[in-house]
Amino acid sequence: MKHTRRLSALCVALAIVQPAAHAANLTWDANSATALRPNIVFIFSDDHSIQAIGAYNTWLSAFCREHQVTPHIDRLAAEGAVFVNSFCGNSLCSPSRATVLTGLHSHANGVRRLEQPITPGLWTYPVSLRQAGYQTAIIGKWHLATTKPEFDYWRILPGQGAYENPGFIGPSGPEPHQGYASDVITELALDWLKQRDPAKPFFLAVQHKAPHRNWIPPARYSKWLDDATVPEPTTLFDDYAHRGSPAHDQEMSIGPDMTLASDLKVGERYAGDPRYLARNVDFQQRKPAGSELIRWKYQQYMKDYLRCVKSVDDSVGRVMGALKATGLEKNSIVIYASDQGFFNGEHGWFDKRWIYEESLHMPLIVNWPGVVKPGSRFTPFVQNIDYAPTFVEMAGGKIPGGLHGRSLVPILRGETPGDWRQSVYYHYYDHDGAHNVANHYGVRTERYTLANFYPVKEWELYDLEKDPLELNSVYHNPDYAPTVRMLETELARLRALYQDNDPLETGRQKDQARPSRK
Repeated sequence: MKHTRRLSALCVALAIVQPAAHAANLTWDANSATALRPNIVFIFSDDHSIQAIGAYNTWLSAFCREHQVTPHIDRLAAEGAVFVNSFCGNSLCSPSRATVLTGLHSHANGVRRLEQPITPGLWTYPVSLRQAGYQTAIIGKWHLATTKPEFDYWRILPGQGAYENPGFIGPSGPEPHQGYASDVITELALDWLKQRDPAKPFFLAVQHKAPHRNWIPPARYSKWLDDATVPEPTTLFDDYAHRGSPAHDQEMSIGPDMTLASDLKVGERYAGDPRYLARNVDFQQRKPAGSELIRWKYQQYMKDYLRCVKSVDDSVGRVMGALKATGLEKNSIVIYASDQGFFNGEHGWFDKRWIYEESLHMPLIVNWPGVVKPGSRFTPFVQNIDYAPTFVEMAGGKIPGGLHGRSLVPILRGETPGDWRQSVYYHYYDHDGAHNVANHYGVRTERYTLANFYPVKEWELYDLEKDPLELNSVYHNPDYAPTVRMLETELARLRALYQDNDPLETGRQKDQARPSRK
């Protein structure tokens, strides 16, 4: 096949290219005028899918635009750039956050699973930002076992944090706060902007809990979307007929796994809550079952999810408004991202974890006045390993050698390097965690996704050109044998390049699996 021959040649060419971060061309002079160096605001949400952003033009985007779910994020994109092919390397909260901080994949930073500490002594991007003369602050969700962020100012949620009246941890210990998490995080961020040193440029990370499960929206949006019907994905009732055992054995299906009480607020605990009264009455009257129950659950889940997204969008609008009101807008880079993708009912699922498209994609939107052409849509393959070197180059700081990521600044300037990556590496480790997703690693190229579910000794291959919904694994199709060999070679190259030597025998073996749900 012509495409296979071209990609094979590309793999050979890439084998001699090391995607290590390049040192920034800019350096900071303490005696120079600081006003020329941009401020950086990094707004980071949790589990916000690209599907639920109007600017991404997905199957759900038209609904989001019609109902003004993300107007401020969409405006940020219209005035800046959308990264169309932005991916994570391990679709799970703590690992993604550690990758953003270190510029390293999970096996190299030590955070393979939830709430593990970053390997002591590793570089994190705020170190270089501070060395470059920047004030640094992080406010909101942290979700790492490492208890003290290397920022000048920090107020972080413990663990997952709470949606309502969230407690925070600061240098002096626990701090109680009243209100809704997205609003409290925003208020703390705006307060810091007011009290910072105006003589220095700043980096501010505003990190939201929303829209993480269990999707409790703010009271102001508790009835919003009540009269709307959220579109269903075409794969809501996927039967996984052409996939391996991991898809059958997972525990993130809306039907059997999404709880009525905690997830959907149905039952005695919520029956008297005015926010959920109509929902409880409707459930009792309908008594849905079978496919009707899945559809009913989907509507409640998605409306609460989008209500939580709306609270994050409100925060984006308030932060952008504050920058404009204080005259900082033209010299401030505003970046919006989420820690990974999320299933919004595709394949009948919620949550993330897989190498599959809805989980693998993470939103990345950058507004850099005077540098990024408004309305840009960048297509190069980028990953969360690239965030740390990007932040540092934006600030004119020094990027250390040995990172897995590369700065996105050249792409933002419209000058994509000729040796930019043509594939991305993925490795998931949390088989014993929630949702029973088998450990796997794999590679995503422009056309293909190859995954090795090594605990159960099963491989999958998807041809995204012919099968964009990833319904039919063609790994065992003889016609794809040359493609399989080429992608396995590329996958081995990436593992060697990133020095991922983690053993592939660990994890739940197929004969130890929980009963199949086929």
